[in-house]
Amino acid sequence: MIKSKLPNVGTTIFTRMSALAAEHGAINLSQGFPDFDAPVALREAMARNVMAGHNQYAPMAGVLRLREQIAMQLDLHRGVACNPDSEITVVPGATEGLFCAIMACVRTGDEVILFDPSYDSYQPSIELAGGRAIHVPLSGDDFLLDRERLESALSPRTRLIMINSPHNPSGSVLSRDDLVYLQALVEQHDLLLISDEVYEHLVYDGRPHHSVLEFPGLRARSFAFFSFGKTFSVTGWKTGYCVAPPALTAELRKVHQFVSFVAVTPVQLALADFMQAEPDYAATLASFYQHKRDLFCEGLAGSGFKIKPSAGTYFQLLDYSALSAERDTVLCEQWTRQHGIASIPISVFYEEPPPQHLLRFCFAKSDPVLRAATERLCEI
Repeated sequence: MIKSKLPNVGTTIFTRMSALAAEHGAINLSQGFPDFDAPVALREAMARNVMAGHNQYAPMAGVLRLREQIAMQLDLHRGVACNPDSEITVVPGATEGLFCAIMACVRTGDEVILFDPSYDSYQPSIELAGGRAIHVPLSGDDFLLDRERLESALSPRTRLIMINSPHNPSGSVLSRDDLVYLQALVEQHDLLLISDEVYEHLVYDGRPHHSVLEFPGLRARSFAFFSFGKTFSVTGWKTGYCVAPPALTAELRKVHQFVSFVAVTPVQLALADFMQAEPDYAATLASFYQHKRDLFCEGLAGSGFKIKPSAGTYFQLLDYSALSAERDTVLCEQWTRQHGIASIPISVFYEEPPPQHLLRFCFAKSDPVLRAATERLCEI
């Protein structure tokens, strides 16, 4: 019998809760995917490229025309210039790219700092690379960066810091001051940084998203990851990209070529076509999703939940402490079975969960589904 390299890892909470929702016919606000279609023009571009015969391997780094469109978007939305040949790599989903970046730079005994609650793919990748995850909890109800705890977690073995903003699962957003602070920290301690920015365009109430690419000291030491699935509502296309300086990009590609080698060719070409035709599409997303966040939160007015509207992502946390003292891992399953509404428990994203009563709900759903969901939640 093989000895597991990940003995503490089972089926992800997202897979389990989506399966439970399907079993009980529940409204599935657990796993983060839209229940509405991508833009018609994007879907038509996909069909057109498939039927035109663009179905063989793409270049390992990604279709050049797509990388050029990515560079144009980064200039348009972030005000940064990137070389599509040496700094941009298209990957089959940000999760694959994150894995490749970790494998490229984490060695046996290296320590990697994660901020809890942290997305569930990070630690297994670190462990497979021979590293050790050091968990630093985000602070308070707003899930803020705790600088004192971060600095106390640093050691001579620290190799890498991983950040995620907008943050899944909390919905918090790092401030400009946070990134200025992190820039000084990584320079002082000669560290690398991975920045998971897949929800970059989903930031609300007039807040800006601050990318590591906008800070020269961070950009020189960072892998930044982005997701077409989140931006264009095509999570099943599993396509994203990494932006990193040439030396880091070269190391990422060394691993990427032996993990998946390439991302899907017609998907890349369809994205390039759509981005060229609709360069301002991403700028429409904040208002679109803020409407859905507000519809969900307003629908719960008068309920027993405590609500602090999400600052970013398409997830909303609900504090159920006035309704139940049950553990979140138990309650999410009970409510799926009894009330027909599926969510995600927050405690599974912690090494040591704090005393809290929070569930995560995805509001990337049609308005009728969100109204039906809030009606069920208000009945609890």
